[in-house]
Amino acid sequence: MCERCEPAELLRRNLAWAESYEEEDPEYFQRLASQQNPNYLWIGCSDSRVPANDVVGLEAGELFVHRNVANQVVHTDFNGLSAAQFAIDHLKVEHVIICGHYGCGGVKAAMENSELGIVDNWLRSVKDIYCRNLEEIEALRFRDQQLNRLCELNVIEQVRNLCKTKVVQRAWRNGRKLTLHGWIYSLTNGRITDLNIDMNAQKDLEHIYWMSPLEP
Repeated sequence: MCERCEPAELLRRNLAWAESYEEEDPEYFQRLASQQNPNYLWIGCSDSRVPANDVVGLEAGELFVHRNVANQVVHTDFNGLSAAQFAIDHLKVEHVIICGHYGCGGVKAAMENSELGIVDNWLRSVKDIYCRNLEEIEALRFRDQQLNRLCELNVIEQVRNLCKTKVVQRAWRNGRKLTLHGWIYSLTNGRITDLNIDMNAQKDLEHIYWMSPLEP
């Protein structure tokens, strides 16, 4: 662990890391630099305890990653939408994984109505999810159970949000094989749980969200 290392120490560690890879496989970096061909887009939380490649056992180049606070898919977020479009249209990924994690600090802040600054605006949609599911959440006895259920519901909502985007619906309309998955990671044991919210066709959405057949 190196929670408070000076930047120079990180550079030293980078050199040791690169040299160890070159010693084991002299062609590793040349091969990696020549292309990236991932089959997965991972949309996850910015939390430093959830390293995307590591938790699913994939190497560099095998997972295209976008992360933000509380793993949101927001229709006005051109950063996230650009990452999704690049992964789907250009890298031709076949799977998009939206992965949250239990005990998420962003979800907790939204649930407790904490004031953190500009991030409060970003987390507004999590409050909406909480309000829509208030009865189910408050039926749980313990606060950590309530938080973890909201973390799950947040993932499910973000999968649905991504399905509503034109980039996803256009891929489906063009016959692309593309499936969206909702997962959640446990910080306490390192396991991922599938929330069984797989979506792979426009018919999985309410009709009002469907992309018009006249749109290019």
